[in-house]
Amino acid sequence: MATRVVKSFGIGALVARAALAWIRSDPRAAQLERTNFHGRTVTLAGGPALAAGATVAAAAGAPSAAVAAAVLTAGTTSGAVGFYDDMVGNRPEQKSAKGFAGHLGALREGRVTSGMIKIAGLGAAGLAAAALLARDPGVRAHRGRRRGGAVRRTTDVLLGAGVIAGTANLVNLLDLRPGRALKAGTLIGTSLAVGRGAGVAAGTLGAGAALLPSDLGEEIMLGDSGANALGALLGVALAARTGPAGRAVALTVLAGLTAASEKVSFTKVIQDTPWLRELDALGRRPAE
Repeated sequence: MATRVVKSFGIGALVARAALAWIRSDPRAAQLERTNFHGRTVTLAGGPALAAGATVAAAAGAPSAAVAAAVLTAGTTSGAVGFYDDMVGNRPEQKSAKGFAGHLGALREGRVTSGMIKIAGLGAAGLAAAALLARDPGVRAHRGRRRGGAVRRTTDVLLGAGVIAGTANLVNLLDLRPGRALKAGTLIGTSLAVGRGAGVAAGTLGAGAALLPSDLGEEIMLGDSGANALGALLGVALAARTGPAGRAVALTVLAGLTAASEKVSFTKVIQDTPWLRELDALGRRPAE
């Protein structure tokens, strides 16, 4: 078990760094440059690099073929739709829609925003990944000895889908300052990197650890691609080791935090809370 965890962590780190170097060397890499909140030029290359490294390593560390398939589905899809939003969502006609309410409002007006496509993609990825998890014997064991009917099995899948998509969205909501999303992912993933299926979380954490110095140094940014993939993979790790009750609790917390984000600025809360402010700034490049 320990060997698989270490191996997954190492694979995540190696693949993420290799992917970052490859993407940055591409002649079209200039299209990924953005200006961050400090006015510095950073690259979105960190997003697909993290998605690639974390997905490959998490799949390698999966305890079964079913979990590996769920990892590949969640990681690649969330990274892809996030990357689409990173590239298209920066256009002037897309910027007016903010948050879920904004994207839903645009849809009512007949406009399909890149953010709405991303939301739909995350939902579909979560649903498919949760359905794949339901085939894993270890996941089915969480249902207990009683054999559930179609309604119970469907509820299990829907709860799992909510956890996967909800975690992807929550991590993305936190990705407003260098290193913040990766630190949050580390806090979530550390407890998941122990026990059955620990390799999934360990591989994800390995990719994040390899890119954290570049993120804190404001050389790269994760964007929606990296943050969504990071959250989705941690969501798979969480859903794979919890039964209906655990998934319901996790989904309730995720839904509450997501609803709160529509009314309260997480950045303001962090800045107003001393220990959170210190943790958030830890290791980050000072403002000039």
